[in-house]
Amino acid sequence: MKKTNILLFILLVTGIMQAQDRTQPKPGASPVVNIKKPQTFVMPNGLKVMIVENHKLPKVSFSLSLDNAPYAEGNKKGVDDLTSSMIGNGSKKLAKDAFNEEIDFLGADLNFNSQGAYASTLSKYSKRILELMAEGALYPNFTQEEFEKEKAKLLENLKSQEKSVPAIANRVVDALAFGKNHPSGEYMTEETIKNVTLADIQANYANYFVPENAYLIIIGDIKYKEAKPIVEKLFGSWQKRSTPKLTYAAPENVPFTQINFVDVPNAVQSEISLVNTLNLKMSDPDFFPAVIATSILGGDFNSYLNMNLREKHAWTYGASSVIGSGKYVTKLRSTSAVRNVVTDSAVVEFIKEIKKIRTEKVSEELLSNTKAGYIGRFVMQVEKPQSIARYALNIETEDLPKDFYENYIKTINAVTADDVLRAANKYFLLDNKRIIIAGKGSEVIPALEKLKIPMFYFDKYGNPLEKPVFKKDIPAGVTAKSVIDNYIKAIGGEKAASAVKTIAMNGTTTIPQAPSPLNFTTKIDAKGKLMVELAMGTMSLMKQVVNEKGAYVMQQGQRQNIEGTTLTDMKASATTFEELLLSKKEGLVLSGIESISGKEAYAVKNGKTTFYYDVTSGLKLAESKVIEQGGQTITQTTNYGDYKDVKGVKIPFNIIQNIGFELDIKISDVKINEGVSDADFQ
Repeated sequence: MKKTNILLFILLVTGIMQAQDRTQPKPGASPVVNIKKPQTFVMPNGLKVMIVENHKLPKVSFSLSLDNAPYAEGNKKGVDDLTSSMIGNGSKKLAKDAFNEEIDFLGADLNFNSQGAYASTLSKYSKRILELMAEGALYPNFTQEEFEKEKAKLLENLKSQEKSVPAIANRVVDALAFGKNHPSGEYMTEETIKNVTLADIQANYANYFVPENAYLIIIGDIKYKEAKPIVEKLFGSWQKRSTPKLTYAAPENVPFTQINFVDVPNAVQSEISLVNTLNLKMSDPDFFPAVIATSILGGDFNSYLNMNLREKHAWTYGASSVIGSGKYVTKLRSTSAVRNVVTDSAVVEFIKEIKKIRTEKVSEELLSNTKAGYIGRFVMQVEKPQSIARYALNIETEDLPKDFYENYIKTINAVTADDVLRAANKYFLLDNKRIIIAGKGSEVIPALEKLKIPMFYFDKYGNPLEKPVFKKDIPAGVTAKSVIDNYIKAIGGEKAASAVKTIAMNGTTTIPQAPSPLNFTTKIDAKGKLMVELAMGTMSLMKQVVNEKGAYVMQQGQRQNIEGTTLTDMKASATTFEELLLSKKEGLVLSGIESISGKEAYAVKNGKTTFYYDVTSGLKLAESKVIEQGGQTITQTTNYGDYKDVKGVKIPFNIIQNIGFELDIKISDVKINEGVSDADFQ
């Protein structure tokens, strides 16, 4: 069945996947900033309190932060995430519903996690909101019922990322860069989450939610002399304790630049990351030169990487670099998602641009514009309570000069092209870099091997592997036609499949731009009619129709008629089971056996489309199609799973489409030969 090919077309045509240009502000006169200094006191239990009075608006914010050192969770990775999700679900004094209802009634924001809490409210409610913050933080109500709910959510979220190429790439990048036993390199699995008990949550809270490294920052329409006794009363009972003192081996960069490849057979584009670890403190003299160098390399729209990979070559929607900083080891990561066919070329261009920033001085114009961008963003944030709280916390925890942020603009403006060059050579370790690629090995490995960069192979969890075998020999007697016929037999047989005249399917899916799940509906008539619709509640967001007259796409009341080869492709999709037609078609090619979602599958090519059928069950696991969009060649991959019998025919109840992110469609209802009328295709 073809259920979502057109859905991708809708998403691309309507621009949901289009990246937005960002222009850098032009440099102008540097503004003068005045950041108020907090009044401070330290409580006997170790809690450090900072209060910044600002009576311009009748609002107050409270920020409780725990400056704990990172720690590894081992075979119970997930403890801290579960602790975060359970803190704030009411308190021992107030039930969850009553707790949340009061916050909503007062119109306040109050959020908790394992590293603290944040609240924002009108000043007239500030005392009560601070009371609720203290209750939720110091007297959490950890119950078995809430624990089971949050654990199930975490497992479901983990499951939803199983086939996500970006999620796999992020996991492997950290596992390889830091080591899987390091706090920054370990990752959650279904097993580690299931190992966690309610007692582990309680122990984690007792060990790490302590006042030893805690800071409470209060900003807004409140007076120091009035706030101090309230804080002392509410937080005075917080028992003085120390966190466990743990040490970890420092991660080492690789001795030579190498490609670390992770085979993800369902990938339609390659996630490329060039990574090295580093130690960069905010107090270091190289801090500003390093962050400016990173911005020039890949920190904004006009950066070297973005102008090369996106603007010059049109290989990607964007390329970027991010450098970490702080008291602990972190990483520099330059990354982009590119089309499979240009993976090797993109690697070459990444290396080229990193070499450029290490060997050539940046132009004065680009340096000036980059600094102006940093200054502009700083000035836009400097008055916000969250920013002031962060600045105050950084000064304390990062051992910064008291005037660090007053001198922020001056220090940025003082960065020279020589400083950028020096920082790039110090931190952008081109000779000790991991080039980590998560992609479809069968398509990209041959070209990558020609780069003559040493290659090593890893699984989706960062474990070393031998080079995968991407295609296996086809057994004697197996042909494209026999594979198609076997699929028809697997779903119920030709007679049962031919008896299906209409199919109506309903389900849900999510997209990053939508705040809530979307309703997915598709209806198919064997006479060559098809309708696909995405809706939010009763509001239709996108609708596509194929009928005897032609085809069109409708979005937010605007209709676009489809013509040419796109119309031909859409009409080909308007059928219940495409294999009924393919079984009679000449020219199909059985290209080999490939790995799809961990299973061996026969690959059958029909022009620009490849179908993958499970060697064992015969069911269709996936299909990929090469399409032209905006002058670019794009590969669309759709995975099928969770087959269920509906009136004697097996139908996939889970459809996952990879369009740069995973569009996971979960079907809840399927009707055969009912629920479809001609009116659906008008």
